[in-house]
Amino acid sequence: MGVKARLPSYELGFYALTLTCAVVYSGSGIFEASRDSMNRKAFRDGIKPGWHYFGRKMDVADFEWVMWFTSFRNFIIFALSGHILFAKVCSMVMPQHRAVVYMLYGLLSVLGSMGLAYLMIILSHCVVLYSVSLVKHKWLCYVAGLCSLASFKLEPFSSWQSGFVTGAFDLQDVLFYGGSGFTIMRCMSFALESCERKEGVFSIFDLLKYNFYLPFFFFGPIMTFDQFYAQVSTRELRRKDDEMRSIRVHAVLNVGAIIAVDIFFHFFYILTLPSDLKFVNRLSDWSLAGLAYSNLVYDWVKAAVMFGVINTIARLDHLDPPQPPKCITMLYVFAETHFDRGINDWLCKYVYDHIGENHDNVVKELMATISTFAITTLWLGPCQIVYIWSFFNCFGLNFELWVQKFFQREPFAKMEAKMSAAMSRRIRAVFGAANFWAIVLYNILALNSLEFALLVTKRLLLTGFPVSTLSIWFITYCGVQLIKEHERFLAIEEEKCDKAKQE
Repeated sequence: MGVKARLPSYELGFYALTLTCAVVYSGSGIFEASRDSMNRKAFRDGIKPGWHYFGRKMDVADFEWVMWFTSFRNFIIFALSGHILFAKVCSMVMPQHRAVVYMLYGLLSVLGSMGLAYLMIILSHCVVLYSVSLVKHKWLCYVAGLCSLASFKLEPFSSWQSGFVTGAFDLQDVLFYGGSGFTIMRCMSFALESCERKEGVFSIFDLLKYNFYLPFFFFGPIMTFDQFYAQVSTRELRRKDDEMRSIRVHAVLNVGAIIAVDIFFHFFYILTLPSDLKFVNRLSDWSLAGLAYSNLVYDWVKAAVMFGVINTIARLDHLDPPQPPKCITMLYVFAETHFDRGINDWLCKYVYDHIGENHDNVVKELMATISTFAITTLWLGPCQIVYIWSFFNCFGLNFELWVQKFFQREPFAKMEAKMSAAMSRRIRAVFGAANFWAIVLYNILALNSLEFALLVTKRLLLTGFPVSTLSIWFITYCGVQLIKEHERFLAIEEEKCDKAKQE
């Protein structure tokens, strides 16, 4: 049935009220657990002094978030402010050469922060993959690119290359692996797009301009080369109506998200609590479920903030970068689950959609997902927890298609055809709710720990059955129905826009 199936307003109101009450109840449990555990010895490393006047300490268990606002803060402000300044001057004086200015500033910033040895390592990989692209064989580009990526992700090659970069820079390891990993993915995109070009080849300077655009260099997101090349080659730089207003609004929203997370970490220790399984095991099933869900929401907010800041700068440079990931709260299908839309777009274009085509064939879909998650495993760095995460998410993506194909067969297809659109939506939401929790459980493996994921799974499916299991399933069903209502509204608005364009 289509997404435009409508439910009665009173039913949607009931779903919204039920979901709100459940979230408040679960949140109150996490708040009480955070307050009671503030001074526990086991949490000393994860909870540090914070707002003394409120009597609250702060959850600092996330190394990446703390790094952004301590040791990495000055580097971010200095490097990106310089980029904005040079980019603005260049766009006003010589817009046709702005990509060259971006490249030179990026090269100098990488040289100044990481040293000559690191820059030479990056350039050597760029030259190798550029040379491979001249052959114009896609399979060779894949092999060379994945081997280069493996040289940064697998031992002993990783340690050998990082050994050339000496110094006591606090962020050396983070920037080394971030910059090198994204470089290889960009080089592969360049090589594959070069293979698609029918006449001539792109120059090595096109690759360097693409790779050393500083806002994307160390932490992404990845724009595929065809998009970047088309956008930086535009000589007439014009803003869309209200574009600057939109940029300012997004900048304010990013600052607001940072403040909101800081406040949240003073009252909800969602990252530190799961580190003590004995303490967490004493929480109620509702609080435990809320804790697992909160971990996913926080990781989405973190990704949204990081890419939001970078995207704001890119939009000032007249680029249209990949958007921040879709909110995890709005997801109930595996096909839309990702925390980095740039990587997701890259994988979809060059692997998943290339092999899976229309994604309606079970065998092709299996091959596409296995290939996609094999590359994702290499990208994340092969280890036990990544293997487990990849296996379950690969299974979830395929299981969705298997279930869909199964219920398209008789007699299920005929039964659904006889139903009203509203009833079909209700039944689909029941399965969507189960899928929602599969997404949560599969992804906290990577975001937290295997032990915590097993504890949540056991409590929700075994020891909490049937009361906790069915009640949380129903609450999730209410949430899925509200998501579907939002999708229905967007579909109607999109249809109105299409009709207006045709007229």
